[in-house]
Amino acid sequence: MIITEQTIALLDQTEELTDLIEASESFQTYIQTKAARLASQEAKEIEREFLKMKEDYEYVQRFGKHHPDQNRIKKEMHLIKRRLDVQPEITAFKKAERSLDKLLGEVSELLAHSVSPKIKVPTGNPFFDEGGCSGGGSCGGGGSCGCAV
Repeated sequence: MIITEQTIALLDQTEELTDLIEASESFQTYIQTKAARLASQEAKEIEREFLKMKEDYEYVQRFGKHHPDQNRIKKEMHLIKRRLDVQPEITAFKKAERSLDKLLGEVSELLAHSVSPKIKVPTGNPFFDEGGCSGGGSCGGGGSCGCAV
């Protein structure tokens, strides 16, 4: 790749955009909640229990209803997952993670659509990513991209 003044200007603007994102409330909240989650002994313990239970659950799933401990493991898995979902530091971190992900998705969409409105941008939401066009459902290829024409 040949480095031109235009390439250098583009890289400088990219750094400016990165700095703006890092200065955003979403990013700062993400960093703070991540640190709090990593510092929380309760969160660490629940995550360890969850990972152990996940291994047991995956093992039992290989045998399905034929495994004698299937119901017990399934119930324990749901309980530990619930504990994980309501643990304060983990909940705050997941909320901050979703907020930052939304911001990054919006930035990606703005960048992509400034180049062309037909560029597909993954949103992280499977309901919207499923076979549609970011160009309003008109892929111009007779429906070859999976959108309804």
